[in-house]
Amino acid sequence: MSKTAQNTRRTVTGVDASGPVPVEYRFSHARNGNRHLVVVFANAGAPEDYGMSGGVLDKVRANVLWVRDSFDGANSSYLCKGMDFGIEQSVAGLIARVMSALALTPDECTLIGSSKGGSAALYFGLKYGYRNIVTSVPRFLIGTYLRESLPAAAQPMMGEVTEDKVRFLDSLLPDLVRGRANPGANIYLVSSPQDEEHTRQVEPFLGLFRGYERFNLVFNDSTLVTGSAKVVPHNVPVIMGLLNLLVDGISPVIGGVRYGYEEPGRDTSGIEAYLSATSQVRGDDFPAPVVLMPAADQRLPAHAVRFVGSAPRAVRVSIWEDGKFQGSPAVAPDGSWSWLRDKPWGKGRHVVRLFGVDANNFHSGRSEVVFTVVDPVDAPDPVSAPARPLALTVTSPGAHQQVPGPVPRFAGFAPGAVRVEFQEAGMSLGACPVAADGNWSWESNWAWNEGPHFVEAVAVGAGGNASAWISVPFAVGGSYPVPGPGGYSDARH
Repeated sequence: MSKTAQNTRRTVTGVDASGPVPVEYRFSHARNGNRHLVVVFANAGAPEDYGMSGGVLDKVRANVLWVRDSFDGANSSYLCKGMDFGIEQSVAGLIARVMSALALTPDECTLIGSSKGGSAALYFGLKYGYRNIVTSVPRFLIGTYLRESLPAAAQPMMGEVTEDKVRFLDSLLPDLVRGRANPGANIYLVSSPQDEEHTRQVEPFLGLFRGYERFNLVFNDSTLVTGSAKVVPHNVPVIMGLLNLLVDGISPVIGGVRYGYEEPGRDTSGIEAYLSATSQVRGDDFPAPVVLMPAADQRLPAHAVRFVGSAPRAVRVSIWEDGKFQGSPAVAPDGSWSWLRDKPWGKGRHVVRLFGVDANNFHSGRSEVVFTVVDPVDAPDPVSAPARPLALTVTSPGAHQQVPGPVPRFAGFAPGAVRVEFQEAGMSLGACPVAADGNWSWESNWAWNEGPHFVEAVAVGAGGNASAWISVPFAVGGSYPVPGPGGYSDARH
């Protein structure tokens, strides 16, 4: 199941026909046993007339009740049809019955909405005594707003649209506030001077809240708010922050706050220069690791994918596939490194990315190697005796030793093996037999180029079982080699 599906709230759709008018709703249970109810009222553009239904409430831990504002196919601002307020009674009854079924009180309930939904949250919250109200760009003059902005809803609500009916609807919210309805409510009113209706629909009524000790005005003066439709989207983080506090029983007192002083066109050259100077990735002067093995697009068995390369200036190489860390081999003083994963690679194509890390934890540029894992060596018949594990030791050349040319001699010890195979950069070099006492030695029949080489060796048994691959980094030089560690070529010492 995707993370999106896991985060989506499961909802139940229903119809409450207990009141004068049937009311459609959606309900979602609280997470983690939270004891709170959030009631959502829809704005004029809400999908299917359900407010905040696009997933913004998915992580809110409270019970959520969405009330649909659709009655005989028309919006009603949750109030009336033909000036019959049976819709209001039915909506109020739905909320009360859901709250009672959850064994909650009005103090454990938050009403929320924007525009006409914000008017409804404020109206029902004040009139019916709910503790928390979050209202964004509410329309206090409901009748005027309907007549001028929502004529398709004005006629069903009023029947014949007359000046008297407009004035009556305009008086509903201001009269509630003037009358100090529900004076202990926590009210959070979100608005903006960029809302075209603010000076007529909100600002003239703010003074009416002086008697409400827990009235809070959240006033966003951002230049990024370009109109009424942008107020709520731009303030979603603040609105959700308030809502999440309220559902956990925390009701902050903000008072009046004006905010939103972003500077989208501000010069960022100073911070960009600082970030560039201190960037952890130093690709310009810290070269990416060189990968000598595997070769590009090489086909390898699952157990034989050994990485070999160089990474000047790095102390380690960081290796990743599909964004997942794989390993971090150390880099030798001469810049060479090698790495063999402790588990086989999966069959198929692999894209591995690498970068070097220096002693100060700065990163080099990135490099990439692509290889394909083919079917592994067939497993032995389970009814037969298991093949003996093999171990391979290479004693000559020593690691990073400079050996005289033109033909280096390889020697070592591989008890139980029948042969040792050699390859460089994914190309087979040859093989040699292993003596009964485990000793082996091999020389090529061609002259080697002077300079560094990275040869890999593997011991193979009679049953096809193989040792781990061993990397042999060395250099072919002149006639006076630098002794390798130990300085012995006899594999038994």
